[in-house]
Amino acid sequence: MSSGAAGHSVLQVPVPQLEPFVLARTRHYDADYASGDPGFTHAHVTALGPFLDLDALTDAALAEVGGVAAATEPFDFALEAVDTFPNGIVHLLPEPSAHFAALTAALWSAFPQCPPYAGAFADVVPHLTLDALSDDVTEASTRALVSRHVPVRCRAERLDLAWYEPGGCRLLHSWRLGS
Repeated sequence: MSSGAAGHSVLQVPVPQLEPFVLARTRHYDADYASGDPGFTHAHVTALGPFLDLDALTDAALAEVGGVAAATEPFDFALEAVDTFPNGIVHLLPEPSAHFAALTAALWSAFPQCPPYAGAFADVVPHLTLDALSDDVTEASTRALVSRHVPVRCRAERLDLAWYEPGGCRLLHSWRLGS
C-alpha cells in the first residue's frame, strides 16, 4: 500500500510464489506502485520499513544490513491464513512467524532510528499484504481471490532493499540470507 507521495526504502523478504497475484492487486488498487523493475518483488513480507532515506544508504549502512542478512539462515514458512488489520489491510500471516520477528528485531537493533512501521504499531505482526478494504473489497472477497494460490510453502532466501515512490518503485540492493 502507498504511504504518501514521498519515497521511502523498505527491507523486505520477497515471496515470488505470490508475485503474479500481488502485482495484479497492486495494479488494481494503486497502479502508481506497480513497478516495471524486473528485480522488484511486490509480494513480500516486510522486515523493516520505512528504512533509511536514499542519502543515508551509505556503504556502511549497506554493509550492516549485509551482516544481518549473513547472520540469518534461510528458513521455510507457509502462507495460508488470511486476516485483516484494524486499518483495513487484508494480509496473509506467515507460519511460523518467529524467523520474521527475529529478522525484524536484528535489523531494528542495528538501525534503532528506524522503528518498524515508524513506531505506529505496538505489536509488529509479520504479514504479506494482499489488499485493502473498500466498498468493493472485503476479507471474504480477498480470501476467495487468493484461495487458488494458497496454501503455499515458501523459503526465505534473500533480503531486498526496495524503494517505494509513485512511478519509481525499484530494487536498490539484495543480499542472500546465511553465511
